[in-house]
Amino acid sequence: MGPVRMRCETRISEAGDKDEMARVSRLEKNLSAARTGLVMFDTLHGYLHPSDPAKVKFLADRNILPNMQRLLAGARKVGMTAFYPSGAHAEDGSDSVARLTDTDMDLRPQGAADKPIKPRFHKGSRDSEIAAEVAPIAGDVVVPKHRWNSFYQTDLDLHFRVRGIETMIIAGGSTDVGIASTVFAARDMDYGIVVIRDCCYSARGNNNEFFLDRVFPRMGRVMTADEAVALMVP
Repeated sequence: MGPVRMRCETRISEAGDKDEMARVSRLEKNLSAARTGLVMFDTLHGYLHPSDPAKVKFLADRNILPNMQRLLAGARKVGMTAFYPSGAHAEDGSDSVARLTDTDMDLRPQGAADKPIKPRFHKGSRDSEIAAEVAPIAGDVVVPKHRWNSFYQTDLDLHFRVRGIETMIIAGGSTDVGIASTVFAARDMDYGIVVIRDCCYSARGNNNEFFLDRVFPRMGRVMTADEAVALMVP
């Protein structure tokens, strides 16, 4: 069987030290627009403009939306493509699964069969639209999704591969739900990973800090929006 050419993957020389087992690396420090994709995860109107005043204050105190805008502007300046995995759930629940869980999404005890966790927003509603402040432009890619993991039964991986993208920058929320699920998947699919600390959020206890400080650093890099923008190159 002849050698297989793998596009946009950095190979370590076979003539190198025999202890160097990796044949593919994700060691480039800069975030090249040609090889990096910005994932704006569930940056939906309903999440970034919640009706609950406490959630409005939570996001405002952390400057989440302005940070996202600055990150997106930096990516666009160097010609980086933005991808928008966005929940597109059927209003009748036909694409969801009712399951027993110990708590609801806000970690309040439940467990009753008549109170399964359901998607908060449904396809076609104002809340399910991408927030106007970070809306896609021509050349960006909206990826409808039905599960937490942005890669699961979507075409996100296809869009990455045909563009030669090997590193994913990710921003959005919640950190402990869809961000975590997508990062775990990206790691298992051998993508480089950059998680934007000040563009990710979760209001559930210390879950946000736990993932950003103790989980994601073992899977990729965690940095602020300004640090990421400083590494972006055409």
